[in-house]
Amino acid sequence: MTEQPATATVPAWVVAHRADVVDLFVYVVVLNLAVEHVPAVISEGFTLSLLTAALLKVTLELVILLKGLVLARLRAATTRRVQTTSAVMLWVVAAGSKLVVLWLIDIVFGGSVSLGGFIPVTLLVLVLLMSRSAVRRLLYGAPALEEG
Repeated sequence: MTEQPATATVPAWVVAHRADVVDLFVYVVVLNLAVEHVPAVISEGFTLSLLTAALLKVTLELVILLKGLVLARLRAATTRRVQTTSAVMLWVVAAGSKLVVLWLIDIVFGGSVSLGGFIPVTLLVLVLLMSRSAVRRLLYGAPALEEG
């Protein structure tokens, strides 16, 4: 897909970050489906769902970045000690990120939004990331999965 110049109707940031905008839409859809079908997931309105999706987008991007750094360290490890430390760090990031998501949602939205507990938020995050990947593959093809 070729880059098209930004026009007066489409801000340059949106054109430059179109994958992020698509991710946000995907997150809103998945989150609202979870609100509708998973009793533990609660949002008091669409605006809160949109804001929650934006918070999830930013948080998950940071977690993906952090996991990438830890994985690079694990792959570059030359000693058993560094491998073990990196593997533990990877587990801490993977598990801890779900707790951070729950904490952030609670701090920012209080009782107006709930993603359930550790298991529901873990499943939600997995579905969010799988949906994001599937939509990116559909729209941009396999090479563009790293976009955004």
